[in-house]
This record gives sequence, C-alpha cells and structure tokens, in this order.
Amino acid sequence: MKLDGKEWWREGVQFQCQGSGKCCTSHGEYGFVYMTPKDRQNMAKSLGITTSEFTKKYCEKVDGVWRLKERADNPDCIFLKNGNRCGVYEGRPMQCRTWPFWPEVLSPKAWAKDVVKFCPGVGKGRIWSGDEIEKLIREQVEWDQEIGK
Repeated sequence: MKLDGKEWWREGVQFQCQGSGKCCTSHGEYGFVYMTPKDRQNMAKSLGITTSEFTKKYCEKVDGVWRLKERADNPDCIFLKNGNRCGVYEGRPMQCRTWPFWPEVLSPKAWAKDVVKFCPGVGKGRIWSGDEIEKLIREQVEWDQEIGK
C-alpha cells in the first residue's frame, strides 16, 4: 500500500472493539487467519502448549502459507468461544490485533462496505491517530511479506 499523506484516515478514526466476535466469523475473502512463526508461538504460549503441538493441532499449510484450520461444519475462527469471545485474546495473531486497520480495507469504498456495515466498534471509543494507523499498516505490510502473501 503506497501512502501519500492524503489518506482519509489521517485525521484519525474512532474505533474500540465491542467484543461482538463479528470479525472472527467467516465472511468471504477475509475468512482465513494467517500465521507467522511468532503468531504460532504466541498462541501456543497463551494455551500453555508447545509451538509444535499448537501447529499440529490448530494449523494447516496451504500454498506455502500457515493458517488456522477451519472446522468443516463451521468456518468461524476455531478460538471463538461462547459469548463470541476470543479464547486466545492475549496471544492473538497480528491479523487479529490490527483489525480493522488492514491496508485492504482502508480505501473509503472498502471501509464503508467491509468494515462500517458490520463492525459495531467503528465510531466508538478512542480516536486512533493517523500515525498510529500508519504504524499498524506498516506492521501489516511487513507481516504480509513474512507469511508470503
């Protein structure tokens, strides 16, 4: 994502997670949770198991990229627990920690279509500064390169 300093979000975006779990439910192209080695380590630690155990039990490698497995009967995140709460919140992967500030949804059109219409956290809580959002974007771009996306 090329940044020119004129992005709509530069003035800040009000957002606070409301714990709805909607971002953890499969909705089309954003349905997979991709994993770096560090993501797998953090999630394993939060579950009290080794990275190897975590990877064998919860991950699959598709086209050279690690991602969380999906259940055949339910494409929602396998760590989404009762009450739509994350079962590994403290150890959640980069992809989850940076939502909704992903480069692919920060165009005005995608933001309106893919974020505002379904995420109840938009317009609530604190205002994220343009600098904070840019930092998250840069982290996400590095993460994309690390996982091979």
